[in-house]
Amino acid sequence: MRNVFRGVAVLIAVLCSISLFAQVETPVKWKLSTVKVSDCECDLVFSATIDEHWHVYSLNQKGDDGPVPSSIKLDKSPDYEAVGKPTEGKPIKIFDKVFEMDVLYFEKSLTFKQRIRLKTDKEITVKGSYEYEACTDEKCTFPPATPFDFKLKGSAECLPAAGTGAKAEVNPCLIDSAAIAKEYALSHEQSAGTSDTAHAGATVTPQATNGTLPGNGNSTSDTDPWWLIFLIGFGWGFAALLTPCVFPLIPMNVSFFLKRSTSKAKGRFNALVYAISIIVIFVVLGLSISLIFGAGALNTLSTSAPFNLILFALLLIFAASFLGAFEIVLPSRFVNKIDAQGDRGGFAGIFFMALALVVVSFSCTGVMIGNALVSASSTGAISGPFWAMFGFSTGLAIPFGFFAFFPAMLNSMPKSGGWLNAVKVTLGFLELALALKFASNVDLVYQLGILTREVFLVLWIVIFGLLTMYLLGAFKTSHDSDVKHISVSRLFFIILSFSLTVYLIPGLWGAPLKLFSGILPPMEYSESPHGFGAGNGASALPQNIDKEFAPYIEVNKNGVVHFKNDYAHALAYAKKTGKPLMVDFTGHACANCRKTEDKIWPDPEVLKRLNNNVVLVSLYVDDKRELDPKDYQKVFWYGQEREITTIGDKFKYMEETLYKQSSQPLYVLLDHSEQLLNSPRGYKSETPGYLQWLDEGINEFKKRTGK
Repeated sequence: MRNVFRGVAVLIAVLCSISLFAQVETPVKWKLSTVKVSDCECDLVFSATIDEHWHVYSLNQKGDDGPVPSSIKLDKSPDYEAVGKPTEGKPIKIFDKVFEMDVLYFEKSLTFKQRIRLKTDKEITVKGSYEYEACTDEKCTFPPATPFDFKLKGSAECLPAAGTGAKAEVNPCLIDSAAIAKEYALSHEQSAGTSDTAHAGATVTPQATNGTLPGNGNSTSDTDPWWLIFLIGFGWGFAALLTPCVFPLIPMNVSFFLKRSTSKAKGRFNALVYAISIIVIFVVLGLSISLIFGAGALNTLSTSAPFNLILFALLLIFAASFLGAFEIVLPSRFVNKIDAQGDRGGFAGIFFMALALVVVSFSCTGVMIGNALVSASSTGAISGPFWAMFGFSTGLAIPFGFFAFFPAMLNSMPKSGGWLNAVKVTLGFLELALALKFASNVDLVYQLGILTREVFLVLWIVIFGLLTMYLLGAFKTSHDSDVKHISVSRLFFIILSFSLTVYLIPGLWGAPLKLFSGILPPMEYSESPHGFGAGNGASALPQNIDKEFAPYIEVNKNGVVHFKNDYAHALAYAKKTGKPLMVDFTGHACANCRKTEDKIWPDPEVLKRLNNNVVLVSLYVDDKRELDPKDYQKVFWYGQEREITTIGDKFKYMEETLYKQSSQPLYVLLDHSEQLLNSPRGYKSETPGYLQWLDEGINEFKKRTGK
């Protein structure tokens, strides 16, 4: 019996050791794919993600006494041949005290490529193996060679004696669906060192993902916090509450629940369930939008020119409806069916009554829902729409629960009347002003020069001026009643609207109007950048600017010296001046970009570092102007081969493939080998953190260069 227990113990120990071995010895996860180069050539791509604290050695690691280099070996075959040696991105180079030599390795991710040429018109299998050594500071693993095979299809053009007839429509890198799926995954995970991106006419390969990343970990873009999105949604929900479609329903619905219930407590409970049902319906609506169209769909709404144009048109329609031109209603049959379900008893009946409220009030709440969701458009996650709709529905539902608990206060509520139409008209004016923002986004990304800063300001001054006159009773719409006196609340809005009108006027003469930073077109996008009567000349360049680069450098309204959409000259200037390169991925329609430029960059300490310690280049990812045809690029992006033809797409591809992010702004500090100096930084509204991030990268650059 003792031997049996001993045998079981040994077996358990062996199984545990195997389990531990499997856990420790698999720190590298590989994905294999192929990318077409020409009719008869393609790249075999070996992409890997590497666990934290581990690294994999380079294909070009030298030295017999050092670590084992990675390798890719092809089996010999008459049907294909290797084109050159395997390639890789630029690895990290560091002196290793254990091996007492310089070692080359990759952290976090890597991509190796082996180009091959097919010499047959048949379907073949390319076979071979790859091997590597992975280490941490304490241990290493050296798995045995891993075999691979790719099923490829040749064509007549690949035969050594191929004629000059028409080319067959064959993709030599056509492989099975599983490999294609791997290739799609690769488009999001491939190493930066193998990117095809060309920057401003010069092909460079920033090694962002393979560099060391010292710093504070600000690698993700910090968009509006959840509580701010919630509050914005809450504000729009409360605004919807004050519309003629919703406000009269408050006393009616609360009284209904109190009367149909057997006790006051039961009535309060039912009204509370009703309010919660409203919240659930709107939250499910917001989440459904993200789940159906993708978590990043709303980010597309905020950055895509066609979507901005659609939003502009929709807001114009809603504004016209609010101003009394027509009513937007859902089909009566649909509304009646929903309303009929409210007669059912129990929780189901209460839920359908809440659904009926959502449907019936759509003509007033539809635009509010859109505004609430736009507040979440800077996020690429499901949490954005969730908090926006949770805030909206809470603002809309609170009065139903509140007055159910305190029904006596229903008597103190203002009665429905002409003031509700005044609220609706006021919202119509606000929708007109908001619609112009989306039209401005389209104008900016296409650089049409129609809605310049002056034109935008004049339109806003007219809109808010007319709103002030309307509230004063100077004119009325077809649904308005006569204004016999001005109430205190109406006077408050008159003061607010008139103050806003007066505040905007100095903007025509160059006032910064920081209150609306990120909403108004930038100062540079003006007929006269420095205001009427000031001329349109650009700010003078500092005297210490190299004359060779002066034609490519601009000075923005805040005195920041920078290159614009010119990565190649910026990098060359950084090397010549011995400064790190700061890449600003921005957008013409990016509100958070303008907030940073207007509120953080003008800070004296930040401005000093931007102009004296780094070379700044701003790359506009939404610039829809065409590239020169000679600069068109064919790339593999979002699961398929695409041709990049616009300035914005070129830099958007660069940002997404090299730095694995798609939000703006994104700030990146690079050394002269285009390695990251610290973690990329997204939008954060505080200046001290921005200054700390700059100093962190500048100090790291000095350590690397010894300056």
